[in-house]
Amino acid sequence: MKRNMVGWFEIPVSDMDRAKAFYETVFKVQIEIHDFGGMLMGWFPFSEGKEGAAGTLIKQETYVPSKEGTLVYFMSDDVQVELDRIESAGGKIYQPKTQISPEYGYMGVFIDTEGNRVALHSNK
Repeated sequence: MKRNMVGWFEIPVSDMDRAKAFYETVFKVQIEIHDFGGMLMGWFPFSEGKEGAAGTLIKQETYVPSKEGTLVYFMSDDVQVELDRIESAGGKIYQPKTQISPEYGYMGVFIDTEGNRVALHSNK
């Protein structure tokens, strides 16, 4: 295989404005909203040639927020930085910063404003 396995991700939302504000606050980024015939997508920033997959928030009737489904991991320099912003942005900490192992670093998990379970990973 010539590339990493994950090429795109979509996080279901019920309220695009609320979800956009949450993720912009937690990650200190700007999310662009695009309307594709009633399907709203909030694109996360993406830079060609850098590590990681591109993705979006998505609002459409067949997408239902859930904490039981697939788990998306956002990369971080230190997961505690983003975890410290979760509750003030309207989310909940699901799993605090936890060491996976000395070789694989740390993880943390939160529930976003829409009810999705989302993870963070960092090496420190």
